[in-house]
Amino acid sequence: MTYGVEFKNITKRYGIDKRAPLVIKGVDFEIEQGSLTTILGPSGCGKTTVLRMIAGLETPTSGQILMQGKDVTTLGPADRNVSMMFQSYALFPHMNVLENVMYGLKMSGIEKGEAARRAVETLGNVGLVGYDDRLPSELSGGQQQRVALARALVLEPGVLLFDEPLSNLDARLRREMREEIRSLQQRLHLTVAYVTHDQSEALAVSDQIIVMDNGLIAQRGTPQDMYERPGSEFVAGFMGEAMLFPGVADAAGWVQLGPLQIHSRQAVPAGQVKVAVRPEAWHIHHDGSGLPATLRKRAYLGSFFEYTFDTTLGPIFVVSPDLTDVLALGAEVGLTLADHGVSVVQAA
Repeated sequence: MTYGVEFKNITKRYGIDKRAPLVIKGVDFEIEQGSLTTILGPSGCGKTTVLRMIAGLETPTSGQILMQGKDVTTLGPADRNVSMMFQSYALFPHMNVLENVMYGLKMSGIEKGEAARRAVETLGNVGLVGYDDRLPSELSGGQQQRVALARALVLEPGVLLFDEPLSNLDARLRREMREEIRSLQQRLHLTVAYVTHDQSEALAVSDQIIVMDNGLIAQRGTPQDMYERPGSEFVAGFMGEAMLFPGVADAAGWVQLGPLQIHSRQAVPAGQVKVAVRPEAWHIHHDGSGLPATLRKRAYLGSFFEYTFDTTLGPIFVVSPDLTDVLALGAEVGLTLADHGVSVVQAA
């Protein structure tokens, strides 16, 4: 298979001192053509450096980068068919919307009339028909985002790169724009590498998620794989909210968690393990069956309640969609686990 992007044993250190620490420590991955891969991780993990190496803004210390099967390891940005959309949008304030979108085409030598035609067509694709003559200062944050997206798309890149594209938007606009980006990516069959620190954003837009930690890939897979089958304590904690509990596994894969027993979906060695539990995985029982629990905190968030219980396993955080049977503080209940949202992981 020819991939849109392929990293082969990529390393990166800054400067020429060979004793300087590597910020990328031998990374391998592929992005299929026409798919969206999100690179996710905490600050300083190396995700932005990886994106900049795809763009040609940084050169690897060793390894090989391929795009559509072509070795681009030493090529600069101008020699790669890529467009990058930055967090700041970087629109020219003195140019109107149409001129901003045309700019890259004009710099590439495209005739003005053809550049304008393609710019107008692309603005239509991002829902900005009739905005040609407006200045960036006359647009909302979401509209500026769409102009920046149109400016990247109009160049018809082989690979489209996003660096924290939604971090400047409020929650409602962030949801709308991530849906817009995903819809465009699927409709136009774009190959996209997308960097964010927002786990919910990654889950919503991705075909593949790569979680990085300290310059290495901790795990990669589909959003469902990453959320439901994390391979380590770090990934379980990073991919959405999860609490980790010590457990004991037997040779048959059964894990004892206090009075509760669960079966691991992946092979685990007998002995001490960690169990990652999502807050939505707990079931509440008024008859006290399961793990005894006492309600200590309660918060109403519109579509669900957040509860914190005292138990022999320590405090347990639970999300309940039941808005009719609301527990009172001090309520004595029992907790059991659902089949979903529970994973046995390697201890850190």
